[in-house]
Amino acid sequence: MSPNTKATVVHSESAERVALSAGSAFHLLVDASGTGGALGANRLVLAEGADGARPHVHKLSTEMFSVLDGIAEFLLGDELITVGRGGLVVVPPGLPHAFGAAAGSTADLLVVMTPGIERFGYFRHLGRIAAGTDSFGNLTAEQERYDVHFTDAEKWQAARAR
Repeated sequence: MSPNTKATVVHSESAERVALSAGSAFHLLVDASGTGGALGANRLVLAEGADGARPHVHKLSTEMFSVLDGIAEFLLGDELITVGRGGLVVVPPGLPHAFGAAAGSTADLLVVMTPGIERFGYFRHLGRIAAGTDSFGNLTAEQERYDVHFTDAEKWQAARAR
């Protein structure tokens, strides 16, 4: 991988929007190919109380969440944490995690993953699942490709049901 010597600029109006359930959406900012593999970034706007991601782990990537607005809830290993506007969460490779908007709140998240792996296809797949045109089973077959390895969802479901 050669170093990227050119700046990457993405204007909000040029970001691809991937609709999810209940008005939530990904805004795809930059994939690994746009940064020489250094990182990938997206903005995730979550409707009130909406899930962002079920429990999963990344074997290769560190994931950073900056809470731009609202309140987000994170399951980090066995610990449930609430983070409000201006907060930051950094998840190292190997730590199971899940996230969503806190009950009664929306959440606007800037999500950065490094090193970058081409993941825009993953986010588009989530959009197709939300639209009912694809299945979660088809996505699980792509876990290695996207470095998103799904784990047991029971703790997350129990925490979100309270």
